[in-house]
Amino acid sequence: MFEDKKENKIIEGEDYYLSPEGYKVFTEKYHLKRGHCCRSGCRHCPYGFDKKTGSIKKNN
Repeated sequence: MFEDKKENKIIEGEDYYLSPEGYKVFTEKYHLKRGHCCRSGCRHCPYGFDKKTGSIKKNN
């Protein structure tokens, strides 16, 4: 039985937008909804991950 769960769907304009090159760029809201940092250096990372140092900057 396949159950279509609304909370698993991503919504264009809310969870992501398309870059001029055609890539999906996830928003801060999406990252918070996901609940963890993927450590990929995302443009809108709310967790403060720095791709150059490989560490998460703590917000005080």
